[in-house]
Amino acid sequence: MLYGIATAITALLLAALLSALLRVLALRLGLVDRRRRSRPLPLLGGLAVVLSTCLVAAAGGWTGTAPLGDGVGRLLAAGAAVALLGTAADVWRLKTPFLLVGTALAAACVVPYDETGPVAGVAAVAWIACVAAAFRGLDHADGLAGTVGVLTAFGVGACAAAEVMDDLAVLLSVLAAALTGFLMHNWHPARVAFGSGGSLFTGFVLASAALLTRTGYDTVSTVAVLFALTATASADAVLVLVSRKLAGRPLLRRGPDHLAHRLRRLGPTPPGATVLLGLGTFGAVLVGVLVHTGWAGPRAVAWVAGAALVAVLGLLRVPAYASRRPTELNGARAQFPVPGTRTQSRVPGTREQSRLPGSRGQTRVPGTRGRPEERTARALPAAGSATRPRGEASGAVPPRARAGAPGSRARGEPFWAVLRGQRQSGAGAPYDAEAGGPGAAGVQTPRRRLEYPPPPPRQSTSPQVRAPLRIRDG
Repeated sequence: MLYGIATAITALLLAALLSALLRVLALRLGLVDRRRRSRPLPLLGGLAVVLSTCLVAAAGGWTGTAPLGDGVGRLLAAGAAVALLGTAADVWRLKTPFLLVGTALAAACVVPYDETGPVAGVAAVAWIACVAAAFRGLDHADGLAGTVGVLTAFGVGACAAAEVMDDLAVLLSVLAAALTGFLMHNWHPARVAFGSGGSLFTGFVLASAALLTRTGYDTVSTVAVLFALTATASADAVLVLVSRKLAGRPLLRRGPDHLAHRLRRLGPTPPGATVLLGLGTFGAVLVGVLVHTGWAGPRAVAWVAGAALVAVLGLLRVPAYASRRPTELNGARAQFPVPGTRTQSRVPGTREQSRLPGSRGQTRVPGTRGRPEERTARALPAAGSATRPRGEASGAVPPRARAGAPGSRARGEPFWAVLRGQRQSGAGAPYDAEAGGPGAAGVQTPRRRLEYPPPPPRQSTSPQVRAPLRIRDG
């Protein structure tokens, strides 16, 4: 009794100290979680739970005060390997399928096949991997994964104590104390995140321990008890998968569609949503412990399943994804992004984005440089200048369309008549430099001088442009 209290206090204090130290280390290394929170939150907090649990449990086995059996030692080693895999996922952003495969391989080393059989053993391996992944999904709100982990650890520890599995009960009590010490830094507003390493380790150890306590019982009661002990994580996983499937989103893509996210949209604060889910977890775990100890029948788990089903169906009606409504604009389909995103709205097929009135570069004339007033002044010619601005819509007639000009043709006149006239006048003959004129005749055709009428003065409504024009025009 005294040893259990001492180990629990040691694990709690050690986890609280390591959480503070690893928070500083994560900030130094830049290991922060930016994808699911409004502010960067340092990771590696769950590694404090792993280290404190393994160190305290190993110290008890080394001193002989609480020796670990073969199954519990193998469970702790496999959990440490899963924690390393989760930490690698935090550092290098490993995909979820790799985590599932690695967790399944670790679970294959824990399941007692001689008591479960090959078929049930394979199903147990898959169930442990899924529960560990579901606990990783619970790390979407401050303090939620730690709260659910503490309550589940106490429930599974009670089941292990009822089966006189003292080493497993001590391991679960140490895990519960370490999670409590971590919650000192992870409660809202969280100063450190749980991370994949801690969440996978917690889910793996709890699922494997629950399976070991139910080994030898009938299948129906075993399934009922295991579901009751992990009801919150299972309900969250089912809710996420069903909602993403109905919305047509990728199943492994992270999003604000978990239990705490939807509860917060109904009004509760972040700590309030965590407390509500904690109360639900306490009720489900209590039913599982009562069924395991024989105080209630397996039919009592039906109430837990019914409550989880009602919660999932009710929270599915809470909107979790931003609606994107396409709008027809000039025959093109424009997608308007969600407010707060960095993408600006523009019509597909255009290269320029919309500018706000008064922004830089709005009064720029094409082909000019400099400040806006200088660009406009250079682009506008002075009065009486013989140069016509580019693109000016004036009443001046182009040279080919001027009546009576050589090489021009009147309206209705065929173009071969113009070519015949140029051939007769020698305008199209090549120029002979030795003879001093076109062709062999040596007659040099006088060069035509085209005179353009002065363009009308352009009036500008901009005071920055009007001043340079007055100075230039005199």
